[in-house]
Amino acid sequence: MQAFQMTPKMTSMQGVFYPTGYVFLMFPDAQTAEQAGQALTAAGLDTQEAMLLTPQVILQEIGKLDERSTVTLPSVGTEGATVGKYIELARKGHHALMLQSPSDEDTERVIAAVRNLPFSYAQKYHMLAIEDLE
Repeated sequence: MQAFQMTPKMTSMQGVFYPTGYVFLMFPDAQTAEQAGQALTAAGLDTQEAMLLTPQVILQEIGKLDERSTVTLPSVGTEGATVGKYIELARKGHHALMLQSPSDEDTERVIAAVRNLPFSYAQKYHMLAIEDLE
């Protein structure tokens, strides 16, 4: 896995985090996120491009906050509410994995690989919708 690197393609026209074609999975701690990475690899998924996000990275890069900030982001539709959830969980120490998942079949394989782990939030970013994954 690699460290998260924000690119312009990962934001909406309004500048809100919106990485089309990616799955974003949050876990209660770093150890569980690492276990998820191992489970994805064991399931035959290519995790070399997968990104691990620490709570600090989620707050600073996605939420554009520092760890002490109490400012709430204005909601810009669903993507604003989703970023708000990421911020809420990151403040509690949750980590995330983010990986490309262009097809529905890829997404099903990702969820099947991590289903037995306690993930706290899982989203798939489609062109015009964010899908809750369970």
